[in-house]
Formats: sequence, C-alpha cells, structure tokens
Amino acid sequence: MEKLTIENYQEGQVLLVDKPLTWSSFQAVNKLKYHLINKVGLPKKFKIGHAGTLDPLATGLLIVCTGKFTKTISEIQGQAKEYTGTFYIGATTPSYDLETEIDETFPTVHIDEALIHETVKQFLGEIDQKPPIFSAIKKDGKRLYEHARAGEEVEIAFRKTTIYEFEITRIALPEIDFRVKCSKGTYIRSLAFDFGKAMQSGSHLTALRRTKIGDYSVENAFSPENLEHL
Repeated sequence: MEKLTIENYQEGQVLLVDKPLTWSSFQAVNKLKYHLINKVGLPKKFKIGHAGTLDPLATGLLIVCTGKFTKTISEIQGQAKEYTGTFYIGATTPSYDLETEIDETFPTVHIDEALIHETVKQFLGEIDQKPPIFSAIKKDGKRLYEHARAGEEVEIAFRKTTIYEFEITRIALPEIDFRVKCSKGTYIRSLAFDFGKAMQSGSHLTALRRTKIGDYSVENAFSPENLEHL
C-alpha cells in the first residue's frame, strides 16, 4: 500500500481493515485513530468512522472512512455484503452464536445433504427475519441486548431482508460451512437459527467472516495490529 500524507487522510480515504477475532469495531477504529494521530501526525479532531459494525466474534472486512469520505458511510453501508462461516446443527443458544451457552439440543439423525440443500432454497430472495435478542437494535429506549441481559422479555418485529446468494461449501455434521451474499440489515446469526428450525432441528453460528461489502474485498484489507505502512 502506498504511503499516504496527512493531507490525503484529511481530504478523505477509504481504508479496508481486516478486523481480528474478539476485537470490537470500536476498538479497531480507535487503534487506527490512535496510530494516525500519534504516528502519522493527524490532528486529534480529524474525521474518522466505520461503515457497518462487525460483532467481536466475527472477523473480516471493516471499512473505515476518513475526512470528506465519512460522508459516503451511509452509501457504503447500503451495499450488499458477503459472509462465510459455520453453522453448528443440533443446538441453539440465546444469542444465536457463541456469546452465550447452549440452551437447547435437537435431533439431527434425519438431516442429510439433500435436506440441507433443499432448505437453502427457502432462504433465497426476500425473507422475513427477526433480529436476535442479543443485538444493538433499540426497543423502548434500550438496546435489545440490554433487555436480554436484564432477563426482560420484549416483542421483536420481523424485518424484510434479501438473500442474493446462499451456498453450502462444506458439510461435516454437526458443522455446515456456508457463503452468503445479502442485503443491509441481514443478521447471519438469525439465518443460522432459522436454518436449523427449517430443518426441524436447531442451529447456531460458530464462525463468521465478512469477505465483501459491495466491490470492496477483505483480500485488500490490512490488520489493525500491523499499521506501520500507514
């Protein structure tokens, strides 16, 4: 990557970050901001922000904009996203992923490759999806995860989302690997939960990596742990 000047960053840049596992999106942006201020020499109040949060338990593409390019954040957020990951079949968790412990187990003896591939077809196109209770969506002035951690039951409305592509890339039950291309607002954790339910079983997400946002690819991203080239 070509070294950029202070003026380049202030004028506006789109930086592709490969977010590590367990890091929050906020941590990744803060690490980048600290480096740009203290190592590159940008002023403390320069503009910087990310175009779409990635959960701490997910890795992959986080787009960070600086300067005038922060105005394009909403446009970037609206673009299609691609993910790869793993569903664990036969068990659910309250968060639909590994943030919480398994709360229920289900039979899997009836599940074979034919059923898996047939079930995929149910999720192509526009679908109704209910966001996880462990999410940052606000309800009655509080984040849903705050309601969940307080043990409060809340009614969550379904949302329209679109699955453009849904491919199974490996079957080694109880694990299924997948690749999904979807619209803004899609929860892959909810897709995992609904996929298991559609097979008369249960499922939760055990791995997730965001590989693309629009034409931006994680292949061209850098790790926030290695910022010297900036």
